[in-house]
Amino acid sequence: MASDAGDEPDRLDGFPHPREAAVLVGHHEAQRAFAGGLRQGRLHHAWLIGGPQGIGKATFAYQAAKHLFDPAHVASDAAGLKTDPATQASRLVAGLAHPDLVVLRRQPSTEKKGPTTQIPVETVRRALDVFASTASGGGWRVCIVDSADDLNVAGANALLKVIEEPPPRAIFLIVAHQPGRVLPTIRSRCRKLMLKPLTEDEIRTVLAGFNLQENAGGIEQALKQADGSVRKALSRLDPGTSALIADTMALLGSLPAYKISDALGMADKLAGRAAEADFEVFLEAVEDWVSETLRHNAAGGARRLAPLAEVWDKLVHSIRETDVLNLDRKPVVLSIFQDLSDAVMRMRAA
Repeated sequence: MASDAGDEPDRLDGFPHPREAAVLVGHHEAQRAFAGGLRQGRLHHAWLIGGPQGIGKATFAYQAAKHLFDPAHVASDAAGLKTDPATQASRLVAGLAHPDLVVLRRQPSTEKKGPTTQIPVETVRRALDVFASTASGGGWRVCIVDSADDLNVAGANALLKVIEEPPPRAIFLIVAHQPGRVLPTIRSRCRKLMLKPLTEDEIRTVLAGFNLQENAGGIEQALKQADGSVRKALSRLDPGTSALIADTMALLGSLPAYKISDALGMADKLAGRAAEADFEVFLEAVEDWVSETLRHNAAGGARRLAPLAEVWDKLVHSIRETDVLNLDRKPVVLSIFQDLSDAVMRMRAA
């Protein structure tokens, strides 16, 4: 039901998309919960698949779809979501060509436009029209939302209407990086599967399937910095990404007395249309720094931590607004350094 053209905003350059994965690594408890419900004929119609980015949530959703579309999968592995990539169902899902699969996601770039920054309501309504007809062969119809974080309010409400009165044999698999921010009325109608960060061994298993050429030391260092995320581990193996993270951490480490010229240079680098991926890496690095700073100062109590926590909440809102409204990123980058600088000074004075 969807075409695959241009640069996909949810794919890491040079690596397979989650829908192309042959195996889902880890998350055994969640796999058993889904497969068990299907086997017992008590499968909930809507699932909220939550957890940090890069831990396998989308892979879980696509594996579940392949499982649903091919009865042989259910019979062969009742305890999990193991699938055969050679089956027709698996190939159709991997190619976004299955007639009973709807995928709601940000749209890939075209010759005239870059990737979209959100999933608009028109896309949601048009895609969900598939549920007005009977599934091919009388089987399941599956909607994957990847991710709910990218839905605007109108799009989320359009999705809610279908979830409230689901057609028979319809399953909604809703990926959410921040499940707490999903529309409460959607959350209340979903069975929640909160996936945990992967272990270092599990990430190592995933990376082994990518035929990486980096030396063992580079991979081991990336594993230590991955925080349970394959996406994060892969980004740490890219020299350009590593340099950006190092520059960001150096600037943050100098707070509150940072160089304005360095912040301006960083803002200029991240402001361009082609810098969207770098901006995401920058935000990840800032979030890591904030989390580590809060942990380091935890012994000082809530009063000491409050300035940084308050500033970060404000910045998250500003970043979200910039993304949704496609605003200039340069002022956001500058305000991040200025506001965090102010927060550090207030923390030291507390």
